[in-house]
This record gives sequence, C-alpha cells and structure tokens, in this order.
Amino acid sequence: MDRILGIGNATVDIVHSLPEYPAENDEVRCDSRVVSRGGNAANTLVVLAGLGYRCSWAGMLSDDAEGRFVQQDLASNGVDTRYGHVSPRGAMPVSTVILSAATGSRTIVHYRDLPEYDLAEFGGIALDTFDWLHFEGRNTAALAVMLEQVRSRYPAMPVSLEVEKPREGIEDLFGQADVLLFSRDYARHHGYDEPGALLRDISASHAAADMFCTWGAAGAVARDRAGIEYSQSAVAAGPVVDTLGAGDVFNAGVISGYLRGNGIPGILRRACTLAGRKCMQHGLTGLTGED
Repeated sequence: MDRILGIGNATVDIVHSLPEYPAENDEVRCDSRVVSRGGNAANTLVVLAGLGYRCSWAGMLSDDAEGRFVQQDLASNGVDTRYGHVSPRGAMPVSTVILSAATGSRTIVHYRDLPEYDLAEFGGIALDTFDWLHFEGRNTAALAVMLEQVRSRYPAMPVSLEVEKPREGIEDLFGQADVLLFSRDYARHHGYDEPGALLRDISASHAAADMFCTWGAAGAVARDRAGIEYSQSAVAAGPVVDTLGAGDVFNAGVISGYLRGNGIPGILRRACTLAGRKCMQHGLTGLTGED
C-alpha cells in the first residue's frame, strides 16, 4: 500500500454544538461539547489512513498532556507520529469551534503558541520511503527550503500543497508542487467570486501543476496541466450537519484519487463524494466506502 507523508498542523479542537449561531453579546447554552484532535494536515492523514494508506505525520507537539493527547489520537487512527517534533516550550494550538445545527456551518477561533516545524527535523526524514508528500501551506520561509530539498533530491516525488489561507510568500511555492489545493477563502481574499477564474489566472504562470479549488455547496473545480477545466457539483445525499474538516477530507480524496490512478474527472468526483459524506456526519470516521 502507498505511503504518504503529511507535513503541517495538528490541533486540539473544542467543539460546541448549538441550535443556531448566537448573536453578539448573547449568553447561550450549547447542546454538546466535544474535545477532539484537529488540524488540516492531521485531518487529511486520518482520512487517508481510514482509506487504507500508510500515513505519517510531521509537525509540532507540545511537551504536555495536550501534546500527548494529539499524538495518541493520531496513532489510534493509524497515523505514524515518529516524525513529530516535541517542543520544550509553548502549548498545542487550540481551535474553539461553534457548530450551528441550523446550517451545519462552523465558526473557528484559533489560538497558537507553538514553534513551527523545524527544518532540521524534516531533513532527517527518509523521503525516498514515501510515495506522496503533502504539505500544508504555512510557515512559508521554511516550507520553501523543504520543497527545494524535495525537488533537488527526489524530482519525481509527487507533491501536493494545500493553499487555504493567504500567507506572505505562499505564491512563491506554487511552482514546486504537482498538485495545488485552493480554498474558497483564499480565492475570495484575492477578489475571485468563482473558482474557475482563480485557477485560470494561476495556471497562466504555473502551468505544470494540476489545480483544484473547493467552493462549499457549489462543489469544486479543477484545471489540469493541459489547461482543461472540470467542474463537479457538491455531493450530498442528506442534510448537512457538520462542515468542520470538509476541506481536509476533499484534499484526502484528491490524493487518494491520484494514487488510485484516476483521471481528473474521477479524482474530482471522488473528492467531492468524500467531502459530501463528511458534511452529513460528525467526525471523520466511516468515510471509507467506494464511490
């Protein structure tokens, strides 16, 4: 089975479920409160491990109970954490999440007090033992060096880069990835009101990469290296109950689609199907059914 290394964030998520999103200055009671492990790269790897891939995570952990909680959760979900680096200072990133039962939407307040992943730690990983590398687009200065190392040592290694948030220098990394995974938030920040326009503009200067952009209930759009554009409507066979992590699930669907040898239309359909299933349930388990 293919081996995947994901480099990026893991968090502690504190999820409050409410009947509807509160108004400013409201004092409300939540229906439930769940503490779980989150983080973009970590979520994507958990889904891929559930799909049967051998997954490893590289990122930062705090030297406390919360760090051990995250490490144990990843391990219990089949994700190898040997490349995680324990920091002697700082605390695990925490996302406080409000889920609205009325819409299925999620609002996230994120706190971070932990160093970013160390270049020295990344340099010690035997990258040639993996079949795919997935990078979360953060800490762009260090990430640029990591990607340069990958390209110089293993030019044929498939690399995906998640571009969720606008970060200084992130665009300089686009040429180092085979697959670029954009979010609606990134597109809107740059003035786009539909995904195809973003991908067309990006491909003008980065034609060597396949590109995907999610757009919530409107589905997703992809553009391949030949400049052919594909679209896929959202896949939902029931009511939306929880969109938390749907983008991370979509990314897992894209990576698994490539490793299965699917073409872009099949990859896009698989990713939207998995993301749709996630939106109809809480959590990331049980997303292993066939398309």
